[in-house]
Amino acid sequence: MKVLETERLVLRHFHRGDAAFILRLVNEPSWLQNIGDRGVRTLADAEGYIQKGPVEMYGRFGFGLFLVELKESAVPIGLCGLVKREALEHADLGFAFLPEYWGQGYALESSLAVMSWARDVHGLSHLLAITSQGNAASGRLLEKLGFYFKGLVRLGAEDLKLYGTQEG
Repeated sequence: MKVLETERLVLRHFHRGDAAFILRLVNEPSWLQNIGDRGVRTLADAEGYIQKGPVEMYGRFGFGLFLVELKESAVPIGLCGLVKREALEHADLGFAFLPEYWGQGYALESSLAVMSWARDVHGLSHLLAITSQGNAASGRLLEKLGFYFKGLVRLGAEDLKLYGTQEG
C-alpha cells in the first residue's frame, strides 16, 4: 500500500515480497556497523523481520518503517519511517539506504515527507531519532532536518545519540 509520494520516490508498506531486499539491506556492512545485527540470514528470517517489525507496527500505531522505492522504476533503495520504542517517549524517525543510493538526497527527501505526514496525519509534533555514536553522516542529516542533539540514551547494551525536534 502506497503511503507517500515525493518528486522522485514512493514510500509504501512492506510486505513479504520485500524479503530479498530486506535480507540485503540489513546485512550491508553499513547497517551492521550503524544499526546492528538483526540476525536476518535467510529469506524466511527477512519475512519474519518484516512481519514482526514494520507490519506489526502498522497495525498497532498506524505507522512504521516504509519501503522507499524510485518512482520511475519501482526499484527499492531503502527504508524510512517511524518507530515507536517502549524505551522512548516519542516515535523516532529511522532511515537506511543501500550504499549505491547515498549522497543523492533520497534520505532527506523521504525523511521530510515522513515528518510532514507524521505531523499532518498523526498529529506527532515532536519526533526523536537515534544514531550510533560513530554515525556522523546520519547526525548531519538529522540536523539538516531540524533535529538537535539531546544527549546519549542507553538502548539495550549500547549508548546511542538521541536527537529531537524543537516542537513539543
